[in-house]
Amino acid sequence: MESNHFGRVKQPKISDIIMKELESMILEGSFTAGQKLPPERELAARFEVSRPSLREAIQKLIARGVLFSRHGGGTYVSEQLGSAFADPLQDLLSSHDEFLYDQLEFRDALESLAAYYAALRSTDADKTKLTQCFNQLVEANQNKAFALEAKLDVEFHMTIAEAAHNVVLLHTLRSLHAMLAKSISSNLRNLFEKTAARQRVMEQHRNLYQAIMEGNAEDARTAAHTHLVFVEDNLLKMRQEETRIQRSLRRNEHQNSL
Repeated sequence: MESNHFGRVKQPKISDIIMKELESMILEGSFTAGQKLPPERELAARFEVSRPSLREAIQKLIARGVLFSRHGGGTYVSEQLGSAFADPLQDLLSSHDEFLYDQLEFRDALESLAAYYAALRSTDADKTKLTQCFNQLVEANQNKAFALEAKLDVEFHMTIAEAAHNVVLLHTLRSLHAMLAKSISSNLRNLFEKTAARQRVMEQHRNLYQAIMEGNAEDARTAAHTHLVFVEDNLLKMRQEETRIQRSLRRNEHQNSL
C-alpha cells in the first residue's frame, strides 16, 4: 500500500484572511495614511467575523508597522505609508530648486499614464467621485478661492490616480505629491492669481475630466500631458522672474554699500 506523502491542506486563520483584506483596502486607497479605521464593531460586521479575530488581525498589522493605536483613541493607518520618497531624500530634493523640474517631468509621465488607465478602468463609483471633485474645483475657480483651488487641484489629480486602479502608480503619485506640495503650492497660488492662466488651467482640467468620463484613453493622456507642461512652463517663468528680482536687489544693495 502506497503511503500518502501529502499532508492535509492547512486552512488559513480567519485573522490572516482579515489582515490580507485590510492590507488590500490600504493599498487600494480605501484607507489612507494617517486615517482612523472605523470602530471594531463596524469592521467586524463588515467582514462578518468575530471581534477577537478582527482584533488579532489588527494586532498583526500594528506589529508590522502598517497600523498604530492611540490610547483610548482608536486605530490608525501609519503616517509612514506612502512616503516612498522619504526623509532625508525628500528634504534634499525639496531644498534644491534645480531638481524641481526633474520631479515635475516624472509627475508628467506618471499622471499621463494614470489618466490613460483611468479612462479605461474607472468604475461608476470612480466617476461619481471624480465629478464631485471636478465640480468643487469649478466652484473654487469661479469664487477665486486661490488656496482652495490649489488644494482641490491636487485632490483632482489624486482622484484620477485612484481611478487608474494600479496601486503602485497610486502610491508613487501620493508620495510625489507630498514632496511637491512644499515646492509648488505657493507657486500654484501665484499662478491661479493670474486670470488668463487660471482659465487655461480650468479648460485643461475640463478636457481631462471629459476624456476620462467618455473613456477616451489617448485623449486623457494627451490632456494630462498638455496641462502639466503648461504648469511646468509657468512655474519655470515665475522662478526666472524671482531670480531676476533677487539679482536686481543684490545689485542695488552692492551699489548702496559703495
